Parts: sequence; C-alpha cells; structure tokens
Amino acid sequence: MARARTQQVGLLRRLPLFLLIWGIASLAMWIPAIYALALDDHETSRSFLYSGLLGLFLVATIAMASSNRIPRRGTLGQLAVMLACFTILPIFLAIPFHDALGTTIFLNAYFDMVSALTTTGADLFPDPSRLSAPLHLWRALVGWMGGLLMWVAAAAILAPLSLGGFEVTARGQPGRPVSGVAQSERVDPRGRLIRVAKTLTPVYAGLTAVIWILLLIAGEVGLTAVCHAMAVMATSGISPVGGMEGAQAGFTGEAILFLFLFFALSRLTFSKDTATTGYSRLDTDPEFRIGLMIVLAVAILLFFRVFAGVTEIGGQIEPMQALQVVWGMLFTVLAFLTTAGFESANWNDAQQLSGLGTPGLLLMGLALIGGGVATTAGGVKLLRVYALYLNGAREIDRLIYPSSVSGAGGGNRRIQSDGAFIAWIFLMLFALTLAAFNLLLAAMGSGFEQAMVLSVATLSTTGPLIELATDVPIRLIDLSGGAKLTLCAAMVIGRLETLAIIALITPSLWRD
Repeated sequence: MARARTQQVGLLRRLPLFLLIWGIASLAMWIPAIYALALDDHETSRSFLYSGLLGLFLVATIAMASSNRIPRRGTLGQLAVMLACFTILPIFLAIPFHDALGTTIFLNAYFDMVSALTTTGADLFPDPSRLSAPLHLWRALVGWMGGLLMWVAAAAILAPLSLGGFEVTARGQPGRPVSGVAQSERVDPRGRLIRVAKTLTPVYAGLTAVIWILLLIAGEVGLTAVCHAMAVMATSGISPVGGMEGAQAGFTGEAILFLFLFFALSRLTFSKDTATTGYSRLDTDPEFRIGLMIVLAVAILLFFRVFAGVTEIGGQIEPMQALQVVWGMLFTVLAFLTTAGFESANWNDAQQLSGLGTPGLLLMGLALIGGGVATTAGGVKLLRVYALYLNGAREIDRLIYPSSVSGAGGGNRRIQSDGAFIAWIFLMLFALTLAAFNLLLAAMGSGFEQAMVLSVATLSTTGPLIELATDVPIRLIDLSGGAKLTLCAAMVIGRLETLAIIALITPSLWRD
C-alpha cells in the first residue's frame, strides 16, 4: 500500500505542472455538471461533463507522450507555468461556459474566465439573471481555484524567487533563487509545491466550508452562500445576486464576510510558512496593524463626510442610522482594501442620506494599496507601503536631526536594508504600467476617467471597482475586442506583478 502511494506521488512529480493544473480544472468541471443535472438543466450539464472528459483525455494523452521526459526547470520555470495558467488555461475554462450560455461570443467567455481566475471579478454580465445557477457556480469556483493557486504559489514559487512582496523582506535579488531554498528543489522542482499544496489546501477548503455553513445558518440561499464563501476567500467579489444588496442574510451575513476578509490582510492569519524572525505573531505583524489603521481611518473620514453632507442640506442622522452608516463604511473599506470589492447594503443608504456621490477616487486608492503579501489580495501590498512609510519617517528624522542614528532596525527585522528602495522601484513600475494601459485604452476610444478606472481595477484585481468608482457604471460588454484583450493583459500583469513578468525575461529561464 505504501509502495503504491509512493509510486503515485512519483507520477505526480513527473507530470508537467501545467498538465497537473489542467487536469484539476477538468475534474472541477464535473461540479457544475452535477449541480446542473440536479436542476434538470441537461444541456448545461452536458457542456461541463463533456468538456471535463475532453480535458482529462487530452491531459492523459499528453502525459503519456511526454512520460519519458523528466522536467528540469526549477522554481523559475514554475513561474512561467503560472503565466500560462492565467493566459492559456482560461481558453479551456471558457469552452463549457460559452457553450452553456450560448448568447455571447467566445472572447467574452474568455475575458470572464481570465477575470475569475485572476480573482479580479470584473462583471461582464451585470444582470445576474442572464446566467444560470451552474454558470454562477462555475465563475465562483474558477475564482476560488485562482485564489488557492496564489496561496500555494506564494510559498512555493514567489518566496524562493523573492517576488510578490518577498523582495522587501528576503535577502535574495528579485527574480533570483534564494540560496538554500529554491536551489534545494532543483532535483525535485515539484517537491516543495506538492508539500505546500498538501498543507494549505485543507485549510483553504475548510475556511470556505466554515463561511458557507455560517451563511446558511444566517439564512442565506444555498448558491449565494457558497459563491460568497468562495469569493471572500479568493477576494474575487463574484456574486450570483449582484452583491450584498441581493443577499438574504443581511447584517449577519455581512458580519461573517467581514471577519473572514481579515485573512487577506496578512498571511500570518492562516500560515507561518513565510514568516520571518521577529514577526511570527499576528499582533506584531506590521501588515495586519497598518491594514487595521487604514480601515479605521478611512471609515471615520467617510463617516464625517456623510455627516457634513447631511448637515449641509439641513438633515439629521438618527443614532441607528449613524451605526448603519459606520458599519457600511467599515465593511466597504475593508472589502476594497483586500481587493474583494464587496459593497455593503448600507453603502448606498449613506450616499442617499447625504446627497453626495460615490467617493470613487478613495475606493481606487484603497484598491491600489491592496492587502497582505502572499494572500489572494492584489494591489501594491501593505508590506511595501509599510517599508515606504518607515523610509519616509526616517528621512524626516534626518531632516530634524542630521547626525542621528536610527534605532528602529531591531524592531523592523522583517524589512531588509534595501527594502524601501525595492518597494519604491516596484511602485514606479506599477505607476508606469498603469499609465501605459491608460494610454492604450484611451487610444481604443475610452475616455480618460473610464480608462483610469479600468486600468486601476484590472491592475489591482478589483473588478467591482468598475461599477462603483464612477457615477455611471462602465459596461464592459460594450468595449471593443482590442480593449477586452488589453484588460485581460492588465489582469494577468496585476495578478503576477511587474517584477515577476520581468523575471520571466531572464535568459537563465530559456537557456536550456
């Protein structure tokens, strides 16, 4: 028995990583197939069942054809596999979606799958009734798998290469294998990946199941509960009812999602596999603390904004209304900081009460900051913001006391000596990328405001921002084909980050 298990693990390690992920995606198609069959939607069930069988057949055929080849690429090659997963795999994921929907072109289906897999959650079909229940489940499931991929890849791929925020903390150069970590995996490049996946997958699935059960207890509908559970863990913001306004659980449901959104502020909330010396506890983690500070500060600022608006028009806020406004601000701010993009049901009530418009620029700023390193959240990441804050505070101290010696090094052991410099480089690359996509979208016919919102939403992987950042929601379905492909590229770059794309150009990856 043990020998058979060892042989199975050996076969998995010999299987090319992209084929392994492709096989998992093919098996996942049977979940909406079974659900559609239970709903007597046989056409949708056949679309997913046959697509899954086709995928498994292709995976098995390619695996047998390449069984004599031993993969030799290390961790940097796995980074190239991640790029293939976000660009090529959605073509296969879109096949059953396009066939089951039947009322849209394949490019729209591909765009939707890229949006889901990168956990962006940009809603190409704003009317939830246009999609059937199995299609809503498939979108949420693809987003959930994309979040799991980032959880696993953070510790197994990005950390050894000093990417994804780890370049601020690790001693290795960005994109170069860290001595003693990635080099130990050269003989067995999938060993670390398989071990991390075995450790984190039960945690990820277990937390999703807990959210699902709690939402069901709170009175939520079954499909909405499971989709919102997967959307919170993946920070995709995908909802089958158009967000929290269409949910049945009310305040209790929002409170449940609010608690589990904290998992996107710091990796220490669910794992210590990437923790460094001195920051193995959550209460001392700078990302978690600065995230809480931003949420509280912005929520208070927005509350006073609403209060000033009500006072200006001569109205009054009742105590219960004030509590509802505060809760709506807290929930929405945390949702956008973690790039989930959920909007509280009390958010619109606060806008109507004050007569003010949506603070779209503030929401864009929150999405750009993003959540924690090695989580499913996108954006610049809190650790980089913290490194820049420390550097700015030190420069101000030097202006006041030019001959002073910093004594903060012992308390900030997580940030390396050049961490702020590397964080600044990433911020500049992010800004240049944002400007480039803004120009490309403007050249394709989008206005400045529209192009800016689309660029920020896709690069920060915060799809719901497209509907909330402007007074008039942007209809993605009306964009040209070139603009949709440009947004797909922005979502992939936003998910992998610019430094990872640059690392893929290194000659050592393609030398063999």
